[in-house]
Amino acid sequence: MARSSYYYHQKRSLLVDKYKETKLLIHQIYHHHKGRLGYRRITLEINKRDTLINHKTVLKLMRELGLKSLVRAKRYKSYKGHIGETAPNILQRNFKAIRPNKKWATDITEFKILGNKLYLSPIIDLFNREIISYQLSEKPDFKQVAIMLKKSFKKIPDQTNLILHSDQGWQYQMRQYQRLLKEKGITQSMSRKGNCLDNAVIENFFGILKSELFYLNKYNSISQLKKDIKEYIKYYNNERIKGNLNGMSPTEYRNHYYQN
Repeated sequence: MARSSYYYHQKRSLLVDKYKETKLLIHQIYHHHKGRLGYRRITLEINKRDTLINHKTVLKLMRELGLKSLVRAKRYKSYKGHIGETAPNILQRNFKAIRPNKKWATDITEFKILGNKLYLSPIIDLFNREIISYQLSEKPDFKQVAIMLKKSFKKIPDQTNLILHSDQGWQYQMRQYQRLLKEKGITQSMSRKGNCLDNAVIENFFGILKSELFYLNKYNSISQLKKDIKEYIKYYNNERIKGNLNGMSPTEYRNHYYQN
């Protein structure tokens, strides 16, 4: 090796890596969130710790560390034709809400494990994408939806001028479902038939849940999946930050709204 090359490499080996602490922080954030965050949300997490850094730098450092986000989805369809009363599409894809508990959306998704099935029925608040209530069941019956509704009703007063949007699934066409909403003073809204974009926010949540949890793990039992979904929803509401929530989690964003 040439003398100049030897001293060049010796000098570089003595240089301090100015991103050493940042790399450690990236590593900690990445593994705390179990590989679910990409470079943009990791940048937000770092900046929340009063360490300003460009997202392009974070992307570069993640590549050096061999870290990348893991990702996305398919869905259970509850539509079985016209079996009851449908409601107009009041929401009209206006997914923005000016305050909590103004607009909610709901749907059901299916998970398959070794020939067995698990169904998740949640309600999401369009204000901050928070999961208001949910119910897990091994069969998609009306009892599952009713329990979910009654859980959500405990969080709001009567006659709140709230819209609850869904697709035209058979559960939402049932008289019992519509009666429960009416008694609480909730206005029912429904997507157009076969148009999943009319309920895009909760479809997006299902995609996130499956890509960040279900597809990353090998499940051999429904009971383990139930446990993990419960833990994930708690994590999603309280820790998973979103760029369109100013780098806050759903509950942080809601609390911030009430403090201002």
